[in-house]
Amino acid sequence: MMSAEQNALITQVSAGKPAGNLLRHYWQPAALSIELEGTRPVRPVQLMGQNFVLFRDENGALGFLDRDCPHRGADLAYGRLEDGGLRCPFHGWLFDTHGNCLQTPAEPKGSTLCKRIRQKSYPVVEKSGIIFVYLGEGDAPSFPDLDCFIAPESHTFAFKGLIDCNWLQALEVGIDPSHASFLHRFFEDDDTETAYGRQFRSTSAESDIPMTRVLREFDCPDIAVEKTPYGLQLVTTRTMNESQTHVRVTNVLFPQAFNIPMSSEMTITQWHVPISDTRTYWYAIFTSFTGPVDKEKMREQRLQLYTLPDYLPRVGRENNYGFDPEEQLHKTYTGMGEDINVHDQWAIESQGHIQDRTREHLSQADKGIIAYRRMLVEAIEKAERGETPLMVLTPQEAAHIQGPSTMDGVCASSDLEHWHEVDSRRRAGAPWQTLAAAS
Repeated sequence: MMSAEQNALITQVSAGKPAGNLLRHYWQPAALSIELEGTRPVRPVQLMGQNFVLFRDENGALGFLDRDCPHRGADLAYGRLEDGGLRCPFHGWLFDTHGNCLQTPAEPKGSTLCKRIRQKSYPVVEKSGIIFVYLGEGDAPSFPDLDCFIAPESHTFAFKGLIDCNWLQALEVGIDPSHASFLHRFFEDDDTETAYGRQFRSTSAESDIPMTRVLREFDCPDIAVEKTPYGLQLVTTRTMNESQTHVRVTNVLFPQAFNIPMSSEMTITQWHVPISDTRTYWYAIFTSFTGPVDKEKMREQRLQLYTLPDYLPRVGRENNYGFDPEEQLHKTYTGMGEDINVHDQWAIESQGHIQDRTREHLSQADKGIIAYRRMLVEAIEKAERGETPLMVLTPQEAAHIQGPSTMDGVCASSDLEHWHEVDSRRRAGAPWQTLAAAS
């Protein structure tokens, strides 16, 4: 258990709060690139309790500004894209992507007011289908050379979805290896030929065993947690028989992302981004190590669960997560359909908008969560002292944060380290790895 004060320390993210101060040291996903497509590329963004406007100007440059016009506080998300910037409809004040005021047209001729006006702007970049923003002070850190950033656009796909709870419990479900044997249990195995784009539905590497069967039949895994330069690596093993062991390798990318295998061909890198203390967006980049991603199919699959334009889930608290008692008896462990995002959503939203960790009792299966929380508190304390926390990277440091390695496959019980070879072989065979090495 932890105290209420400790729980507040690691969950509250508004400006001035210790965890909010820490997260402002990092690039944060702010929108999907696809959200700025169309005739009017302007989006309101709420991030860590603050309100912003994101836009792409007539020349294609991105701007990320405070949302309230510095004249009299009108909402710039309703601005007009014209004359090289974003114009407030209230009195016509015009701002470029750097926040410079270009025009104050209602002022008397010869007025120099606009030269003294500047709207706060923030560094913004676009990577692998996600637009990232840096809200902190000073120079922004460098991006690490993760697979999801190195792979070309053709081999990545980005998506997001809203979760109606605090960011931390949204992250912690992804660094909990044992829950998948229960929360994501299916009583029958699907045809693995139809598994593309679906988590836990394909076969494990080096075998023809469906992952659904592994999770269902071997539900008491051993979990090893190791600190790494980027956060944590979790190696979860399930002994299947005397000669075979299933190995699943996942990663925590500090401060708020995880990297996991989706299949033998694809990984998921997923961030958990606070809208406020009580609402979160997850952002994911799916990275293929073989052929190009079928983006149309991936997006179509996910839009069955999420609605546009705000990527709100179609099922949730308001409709009991689609719970069907007959399904729970005969088909799935939860009775909440076949999409594991719904299962996770129920698990973390049912904890409350901010989980009361003074009432929890952690176990051996939670060793990854325990290690992460210690790492988080240590980083918060470093940031409060003005020191550099983990993963605030220089260009030289960023170049050495690569991969990371993942695995979802079967190894000989006498050679569990074989997963390194499987991962290396997959990475070496990726067509974009060859291009990256050449550059």
